[in-house]
Amino acid sequence: MDCFIGIDLGSTTTKAVAVDENGRILGRGITNSRSNYDVAAQVAKSEAVINVRFDMLARALREQAGLGDRLARFESELLSAYRHECFLGSLGRLDEHCRKDLAAARFNDDRKAMSEAVDRVFAGIRDDAAKTFVPGASARSDFFRDLAGASFSEHSAQVARGGGPSFDRLIGVFDRNIIPVENEQETRSFEELLLAAFRRMPREVKGDESRLGGLLKQVATAPINAINTVGTGYGRVRLPFPKECIRSEILCHGLGAHLLFPNTRTVLDIGGQDTKAIQVDDKGVVTSFQMNDRCAAGCGRYLGYIADEMNIGLHELGPMAMQAKRRVKINSTCTVFAGAEFRDRLAAGQAREDITAGLHRAIILRAMSLLARSGGIRNEFTFTGGVGKNPAAVRALREVAEENYGKLTLNIATDSIYTGAIGAATFAMRDALAKRN
Repeated sequence: MDCFIGIDLGSTTTKAVAVDENGRILGRGITNSRSNYDVAAQVAKSEAVINVRFDMLARALREQAGLGDRLARFESELLSAYRHECFLGSLGRLDEHCRKDLAAARFNDDRKAMSEAVDRVFAGIRDDAAKTFVPGASARSDFFRDLAGASFSEHSAQVARGGGPSFDRLIGVFDRNIIPVENEQETRSFEELLLAAFRRMPREVKGDESRLGGLLKQVATAPINAINTVGTGYGRVRLPFPKECIRSEILCHGLGAHLLFPNTRTVLDIGGQDTKAIQVDDKGVVTSFQMNDRCAAGCGRYLGYIADEMNIGLHELGPMAMQAKRRVKINSTCTVFAGAEFRDRLAAGQAREDITAGLHRAIILRAMSLLARSGGIRNEFTFTGGVGKNPAAVRALREVAEENYGKLTLNIATDSIYTGAIGAATFAMRDALAKRN
């Protein structure tokens, strides 16, 4: 199968999308950008290609497997088992790094107690994973760091409360070893992972194991040719592509938003490191833009800083703000001073939910000033970027946009975070087809 790939190398997450020659999305991949952009780009691209294989597999199962009414359950069980297998692979590597860490001299006095405590923590994480990776279960995050980190923290707290080593010592083991794990890639092939996942599935779902196993192996080893790849995003200069295979974030987000919502005229992208306000025409061509790239205020990094200040995961921040009973006015959107203001308001007795609701509104107000300078908001208005998955940010955007521009159509796709990669993949497809013709 031939495909065309776009990679959006962001400061927080790296996304990849594969499309066919008709522009149909075949696969998506996402990973933490980590401290190593090169690895992040490779992982995201690999995830997108794996997603393409699952698309191929779905069609092969429909056409050849003869599963009938069991088809939907088979696909769901296989995907959950595959994700579970990948998670356990990463967890095994984290366990190995932690064991090496425990061999350090600083643990001479309590190495046995720490080792036993870490045993209990990892056993708890494996039990959690068995409940997380089942069909229909909603994971708290797409990323290993978030899932493993939340579980590690929870079980470390239980161990500490039970008289074991302190929480700080245990969580320090995780913090020291998660980055090396993130920068390592899975050594098993897709075929090995897929067949291991197949073996995990309930026997009553698998049916004829030999026939279906052969079909899985056939799809897992089918050739996939990436004809052309275009890169974009905050770290695009790090991508090992020719100059003509690099596109600006502005162009890719403008085109991606147009492809998702053809009537788009204004695009707001709030990413990890910058915010972009973009105006496009009826072809998705950028006509004007404004960009904040000198300060983290109003960006995902700002939210990440607040989440760290509260010792919670970034994915938990929006749901918390949605529980607010009233909205606290935040005076500063400066990341440097945000933590101090947050602590002052907590000390004054204000609820965390109310404070975080005010923080989300402050970010959106900052973005509104960029939109005004780019030409305001014209219908239809499309919100892109990872912050589009934050319900509190979306609510604040709806409120502030309506206050300033009246009723309008606000588009937020489930693929919102992939918008730039979709635009890049489409440029890759168009460039390749133009050369062919």
